[in-house]
Amino acid sequence: MTEATQRTSDSGVSIWLDDLSRTRIESGNLQELIANKNVVGVTTNPSIFQKALSQVGPYDAQLKELGKVDVETAIRELTTTDVRNATDIFREVAEATDFVDGRVSIEVDPRLAHETEATEKQAVELWEKVNRPNAMIKIPATLEGLPAITATLAKGISVNVTLIFSLERYEQVIDAYIEGIAQAAANGHDLKHIGSVASFFVSRVDSAVDALLEENGSEEAKALEGKAAVANARLAYELFENKFANDPRWADLEAKGAKKQRPLWASTGTKNAAYSDCKYVDELVAPFVVNTMPEKTLDALADHGNGAPSIKGTYEDAHAVMDKLADLGIDFKAVTNKLEADGVAAFIKSWDTVLTDVQSGIDRVNA
Repeated sequence: MTEATQRTSDSGVSIWLDDLSRTRIESGNLQELIANKNVVGVTTNPSIFQKALSQVGPYDAQLKELGKVDVETAIRELTTTDVRNATDIFREVAEATDFVDGRVSIEVDPRLAHETEATEKQAVELWEKVNRPNAMIKIPATLEGLPAITATLAKGISVNVTLIFSLERYEQVIDAYIEGIAQAAANGHDLKHIGSVASFFVSRVDSAVDALLEENGSEEAKALEGKAAVANARLAYELFENKFANDPRWADLEAKGAKKQRPLWASTGTKNAAYSDCKYVDELVAPFVVNTMPEKTLDALADHGNGAPSIKGTYEDAHAVMDKLADLGIDFKAVTNKLEADGVAAFIKSWDTVLTDVQSGIDRVNA
């Protein structure tokens, strides 16, 4: 293990890789990251699968085996095979951590982001198709996604809630989680291995807010550049601590074996070259969180990251940052609403490309 990734892990952060492909699985790279860089889980999304499935070659054998199936079926088979194989690689990690880690996430079709019942239905289909206890089904935290999250958890299915940008929505996500676990208990499910993370997006917040601060142009605005995302995430951690400590429903569920839904820092690759390439890892270190990072960020962390605790004791400063943004006229709710809409749209665009690329693959191998 590298010193920095070990220190990060020892500080309570579960390091997950935000990437997956057939090549990464078959080359042994995933096992190497587990062995050498403290990686204990994987997340995927439509953009990640778009990159993986655009490669000519790695998926040809399975496409040929599938024959001239419709493109939706082919995508389902290719992606669930990768996730199933990855969960098998992480099974030992899952068992060693009582299924807290060793998780591999697969996302519902992004075109269903505003369709509750269709999301619920596909979540069950994906869970049954992967058929591994250390899988997680990703559901976006849209208003329509919230009841789907509860319903999916109620069936005993582990859920990764994605595309969370605001504290208001994050609190709704925690409520949806607690209600889902309560229903799972009422339905007779063993709560011990139902896992959940709440994926709170980070760097995209700075990209959006910094643009508004630059537009403002004042010295006060310039001083706030690069601070909004970390402040927002730190306040999410404060909310996590307070909510699970004070929600009257939680103590009873925890006594039955339920595990807290962990905050997961997503979108942690640094987009502004002026900032540290470890910024959204090193500034968000605390116990019982996940940080899912692209390999470039993981490599930067391993090479020169800090990994020391950095959230506790910062809440007052984080609140002050948000207050100063409001004083400058930054409508943070409008920013996060747009980021959610843009996030859904970007994943749909990636999925449209997946459809095209996989159809080309089907046509090529069956020519």
